[in-house]
Amino acid sequence: MGLLTIGAFAKASGLSPKALRLYDQLGLLTPARVDPVTGYRLYAPEQLDQARLVAWLRRLGMPLARIQHVCTLEAGAAAQEVRAFWAQVEADTATRRDLATFLIGHLSWKDAAVSPTAKPLGIRYAALSDAGLVRESNQDTAYAGSRLLAVADGFGRSGAPASAAAIDALKRLETDSIPAGNLLNVLEDAIEQANQAVHGVAETDPSPQEVGTTLTAMLWTGSQLALVHIGDSRAYLLRDGDLFQITHDHTMVQSMVDEGRLSPEEATSHPQRSLLIRALAGGGEVTPDMRLHDAQPGDRYLLCSDGLSTVVPTEEVRHVVTMVSDPEQAVRELVALANQSGGPDNVSCVIADVLELQQ
Repeated sequence: MGLLTIGAFAKASGLSPKALRLYDQLGLLTPARVDPVTGYRLYAPEQLDQARLVAWLRRLGMPLARIQHVCTLEAGAAAQEVRAFWAQVEADTATRRDLATFLIGHLSWKDAAVSPTAKPLGIRYAALSDAGLVRESNQDTAYAGSRLLAVADGFGRSGAPASAAAIDALKRLETDSIPAGNLLNVLEDAIEQANQAVHGVAETDPSPQEVGTTLTAMLWTGSQLALVHIGDSRAYLLRDGDLFQITHDHTMVQSMVDEGRLSPEEATSHPQRSLLIRALAGGGEVTPDMRLHDAQPGDRYLLCSDGLSTVVPTEEVRHVVTMVSDPEQAVRELVALANQSGGPDNVSCVIADVLELQQ
């Protein structure tokens, strides 16, 4: 078979002539020959496989620069690159889905008086932070109040003041009156203020780019808990005897699990399991996960730093959270479990129980 005209090649490859001309200009899909008289682009039949691959990748929404890179790879490496790209698309979609869920709940929620048939709810809570048995200092900060629950895990030489500064920036939410219609804006502003506070701490450090903190916080609204999360501290919900992790770790290892490059079992012992891809570090755009949780009497929430979640098996955590009814005693036992397992890291826990209030 001889060379194909741009029209015939476009029809066979699924790309338009306009797209082929663009890809020629970008060096992504260069014609086999350009007629010196007419300027017509002519393509070889063996170029069809690459052209079809480009067409498929464009349908996936892959940027042209990344397609150009994929086209230089061997088949196995190209497949891995497509897998990684799609995992990122799904992660971005999940983030947008979380925001959409938050917005739906946020816009549906009415800041009206409790109906006569509804029973008012409240929370009882406890917080505890411990340096562990190996670290010389404690860079975690844990806080529990009547409206705000928070855990932050600092890193870098100024990690301790960074985590404290992030939570201090949120404490005004304890006393501020927040109309339902303004909840999302208030949370965004609070996170931005926390990020700026961390930035202020980092600027005083000799290595400011290495200073930052995770932050997992919940704001009690009276019938719902608004969750804000960035980093690898975690939030869990115990409901009807089942323990659910309700946050997603923002770590390199978790992204590899999401992409199918690691199993969850391999991730637990991976040497880079603590490498963060999102945190409050005082610079750049902050993109926390946010959602609303409808509270039910009997719910129990656990917030913790990775000094608990990476050291104590989930089943042991579930046993304590399920069996120990007093929040103060429960956080003490969770910290003790981490230290009994070697206490390799600082450990912080916050527990909050949702209760029906007596009228």
